[in-house]
Amino acid sequence: MKAIMYHYVRPDNHSIPYFRHLHVDNFVKQLDYFENEFGFISRMDFQECISLAEPIKGVVLTFDDGFKDHYQYVLPELLKRDLFGIFYIPTSPFITGKLIDVHRIHMLIGKYGGNTISDAMQRILTKDMLSLERVKEFQSETYSRQNNDSSTNYVKRMLNYFIDYRYRENVIDRLMSDFYPKESDLIHDFYMTKSELKHMHNSGMVLGSHTVNHPVMSKLSIEYQEREVVQSFDMLESIIGKSTIKTFCYPYGGFHTFTSQTERLLEKNGCHFSFNVESRDINQEDLANRRQALPRFDCNEFPHGSSMEYRSGPRE
Repeated sequence: MKAIMYHYVRPDNHSIPYFRHLHVDNFVKQLDYFENEFGFISRMDFQECISLAEPIKGVVLTFDDGFKDHYQYVLPELLKRDLFGIFYIPTSPFITGKLIDVHRIHMLIGKYGGNTISDAMQRILTKDMLSLERVKEFQSETYSRQNNDSSTNYVKRMLNYFIDYRYRENVIDRLMSDFYPKESDLIHDFYMTKSELKHMHNSGMVLGSHTVNHPVMSKLSIEYQEREVVQSFDMLESIIGKSTIKTFCYPYGGFHTFTSQTERLLEKNGCHFSFNVESRDINQEDLANRRQALPRFDCNEFPHGSSMEYRSGPRE
């Protein structure tokens, strides 16, 4: 059984030439490939295999971050093929009306490139803003599967992993004020609305928690981690009502982003299963003994799944 992870699925946009995304045309091609090579698992069969801890052959599709892309481009394609998907929603945009910090970073790099943002960031950062005790681990474990240039990796590692969370938002605020002075214009078409989430749910899709603020969970106290989990599930329930499947996936993913305590608190809060980022099939041992860290493949590990920049030219 294979779970596949997607993020941005959209057409090209010339206004953000460095933005990395899976073109919607290649998403369609990849679905054809999965159908021909492996087949898809129905929602009913997937729920049964989770309940019985018995994997079955086929593909399950997962989509992170609650993007408008998933409503505009993904949902129609899934409905046309009679497929279901699992969509993981960070809930802070419904509270703050702002882009989540990780997505602000994507937009900064997407429009101006890693070199420009790296130079601007270095004029703001000071050593006291950094939390460096896990530098070696984060350096080796992050962005190894992404085809980024060195400056892009530098910006992402600094702002997503190395900076102390006490300073992160302020630093990104300053970058956004310089490069996106009308940030509020971005929010309307970036995430799904509450009514769109309801429509997704009513159309047979599964909606799960992706925390409130999309943090690296392992950087937080266990009390703070639990707030991120509980509050996000509460917000989702207030939007779509109770669901027969309660599921979670770790922001960023990888074993460096959560701990055994995180897994235990998910069990404690009634989560049926959670997705990590680990490139392999889901097996019986996973379902029986570690269902709060199920493996997922990135879509870019399969034909037609490579994320591209608009400026990159023709795709396969």
